[in-house]
Amino acid sequence: MWQGRLQVRILFVLALCFTFAASSVATKKPPLKPVNINTANSEELQQVPGIGPATADKILQMRKSYGTFKSVDDLLSIKGIGKKRLEKMRKYLTVNKSAGVNKIARPAVSASPPKKPDPSGAVSPAVEAEDPPH
Repeated sequence: MWQGRLQVRILFVLALCFTFAASSVATKKPPLKPVNINTANSEELQQVPGIGPATADKILQMRKSYGTFKSVDDLLSIKGIGKKRLEKMRKYLTVNKSAGVNKIARPAVSASPPKKPDPSGAVSPAVEAEDPPH
């Protein structure tokens, strides 16, 4: 008889544990602004509803192996992320390029002052040599 009561108590405790575990997952607060999957670390990725430690690690591994993501849809290549799951996460994700990626190449600045044009309108040989071939 005491074994039956023990089993009921164990089941009751397990049910409570599952209830609290489910409610803690359901109350996960999403990030205030979209998380950049090209620059985020594991903790930042885990702020997104639907991304836990294992999925965050998969995202980081894919980024390390293949480089930056071109779009959020690239996450579909990760095992465990399907269309439905991605659609739930999409509003919390972005692929903005980092500042270092979008740098524009600028020509080197010369330390010497610019040359004054020849009053006759002729171009000096030094200026012609600086022009790149067309």
